Amino acid sequence: MKRHSRGQQSAGGASQRQLRAGELVRHALVEILAREELRDADLHGVSITIGEVRASPDLKHMTVFVSALGPGDPRVIARGLTRCAPFLRGRLARVADLRFTPELHFQPDVSYDEARHIDELLASPEVARDLKHGDGEP
Repeated sequence: MKRHSRGQQSAGGASQRQLRAGELVRHALVEILAREELRDADLHGVSITIGEVRASPDLKHMTVFVSALGPGDPRVIARGLTRCAPFLRGRLARVADLRFTPELHFQPDVSYDEARHIDELLASPEVARDLKHGDGEP
């Protein structure tokens, strides 16, 4: 049986080191976005939420999943933050205690949209009718 050394990624997902670094970067980016006024036109007046940060095994690249808190297109926000990535990386270097400052890759977080769609499906009359009949009631 092969043993995994400390910090090595298992078959089930990210290592503890990757998860810790991702959370550290997520918290730092939330603070940076709360304090800084970004000059990108697509980001003016938009409240941004960071759902998750996934780190590469070497911690040199991190994928940041972003969405709007309220109205706004996550794809537009991700493109705007990608344009601001060098600035954000510079701020991150000052705040986060990491050996290397990672390259930031922004992706739209569509998990909220998927959850909303599932809620809408469950609330539809057809599904509600089927759920009623599934309880043993005629």
